Amino acid sequence: MGRVYLLFVMACSASATLPDLAAAEHSEDAGDTDGAIAHYRAAQSSCHQLRPARRAKAACGSALLGEAEVLEHARRSDAAIAAYLAIPARAGDDSETAATALSRAGELLLRAQRTTEAWSALWKVVTDYPDEAAAADAVKLLLDDGRGRAPQQLADEFGKLLTSLAETQVADNLAWSLADLYAHELANPSAARAFYDRIPADFPTSGLRDDARWYAAKLSEQLGDPAGAVTRLKALLATREVAIGPGSYFSVWLDDAQLELGIVLRDSLHDLPGAAAAFRQLPKDYPASILRDDALFELAVTLGKTGDTAGRCAAQRELVKLEPDSKYVPRLAELGPCP
Repeated sequence: MGRVYLLFVMACSASATLPDLAAAEHSEDAGDTDGAIAHYRAAQSSCHQLRPARRAKAACGSALLGEAEVLEHARRSDAAIAAYLAIPARAGDDSETAATALSRAGELLLRAQRTTEAWSALWKVVTDYPDEAAAADAVKLLLDDGRGRAPQQLADEFGKLLTSLAETQVADNLAWSLADLYAHELANPSAARAFYDRIPADFPTSGLRDDARWYAAKLSEQLGDPAGAVTRLKALLATREVAIGPGSYFSVWLDDAQLELGIVLRDSLHDLPGAAAAFRQLPKDYPASILRDDALFELAVTLGKTGDTAGRCAAQRELVKLEPDSKYVPRLAELGPCP
């Protein structure tokens, strides 16, 4: 029985691997470019023998991309571009591999200053494969290249795509790119804020939602709308409550938002108690933050404005205790004497 079981396991292991791929990777590691290409081409045929079908699909995709990647790494750019561009027609129903290949071809074409061909490939990624991760990469490449060429024309095209692809995975990237263009090249902060606001509202699971809230809050300040900034900062800070737990994700903007909330409440809305509460919260909620001393100094400043000398001095003492080397320690004397 043991011998039969061993033979069964060996047969299953053999069917789950692809020697041609392993040989290709070995040749590539050894610097044998032509040998690696030959093995990847062999793997493009032998991959179809694997079972189940999903394993064959993955192996075939690796074999197709592998050949083009070897050429790219060998700096045979024209051959690599041709190999990448040939993949979609050979990838069958593997849209992930097809999209990745076109995106990489577009990037190489941009480097080669073959702009028209590059944009054709990158637009095709976005329009034909909007639910693949490579579509987001393609949008970023188009944004980076197009913002210095014709930003308004690019924004118009992104806007059309956002309408037609609103229910796809790339939609939040299009909204983000529009916000970026309107905030910078097109100098229209109102339009930029509107697109940033769309991301958490229309795409609540987007990885860009917290960044969008932060930038929308900063634009609100720029637009003279401190109340709007507070609303967006509080929405960003509220994500901390739902993120608490094992494996949770905390936005990198949370401690920044906590500090900014206090500053806006104090300096723009003249809400000193609200500002003090915001500043107090930062060291409690984010004990590892590099902004703890900023919050404690601003708390001391705020309490000084209210005439609460005891509270101000307590904040100053806490700052010195937590961050004795803080840049704010020499400035504490400016706030007045402590008993």
